Amino acid sequence: MLATNIDEVIKTLDLIIAEAKAKRDQYHTGDRIGLFAALYRQVTLKIKMGMESGYFDECDRMNRFAAKFANRYFTAIDTYKNGDKPTKSWKVAFEAALQPDFIIIQHLLLGVNAHINLDLGIVAAEICPGEKLQGFAGDFEKINNIIADLLNPIQEVVNQFSPLLEILDKVGGITDEAIVSFSIKEARQEAWNHAQILARQTPEQQQSTIISLDRKVAFLGRIVASPSRIIDKAIEIVKSSESDDIPSIIDALNRIISA
Repeated sequence: MLATNIDEVIKTLDLIIAEAKAKRDQYHTGDRIGLFAALYRQVTLKIKMGMESGYFDECDRMNRFAAKFANRYFTAIDTYKNGDKPTKSWKVAFEAALQPDFIIIQHLLLGVNAHINLDLGIVAAEICPGEKLQGFAGDFEKINNIIADLLNPIQEVVNQFSPLLEILDKVGGITDEAIVSFSIKEARQEAWNHAQILARQTPEQQQSTIISLDRKVAFLGRIVASPSRIIDKAIEIVKSSESDDIPSIIDALNRIISA
């Protein structure tokens, strides 16, 4: 299931998405793991387009980065499905996918939390260890720009299936967009900070740093999964109007970019 290039990443994501859409549980819905997979596929398609158009400084390096980055996600899925323990951060996301009461935005944010807050910095340091990391700064920022450009289209899709999502805007001044903004903008900078630390460390030091980081990211994930009582009540209202047609939601997320 591991990829060696960006085309294989897309093919593997296609398989995950198809399996998620086909799955039925006691609630007669698809597998919610497919929600983040569809979002991730859109980001990957945009990165591939950037590679083909010369947007990135080093296309070959970006190809390797895309594969390594995705492989952390693929490994986490395989590990979880085989009954073993993935990283704590991904475990929170996968366990949440079993919960029918979670709203769409929670599932997406939990995937974003694990993959950006944990995986992104780790892979950046692996691809560009030591002093090489500074040479990756430009392309790293371009990845960030691609993610930022997709936020509004993703929000529009979610709103189609979650018409009362704006209720979160009125709870304590916390909006769903603000949550996404924090998870993306803050996480991207944190990921780069983590990459700078990891790039200078020995393998033994890296292992300790990653374990500590995983605990922190898993804690953030649990906050998304179990918010305060006030926000939790708002989520209940949002959920009452939200579509349970997971395959259709996956399809809509997966059509943001044409490919």
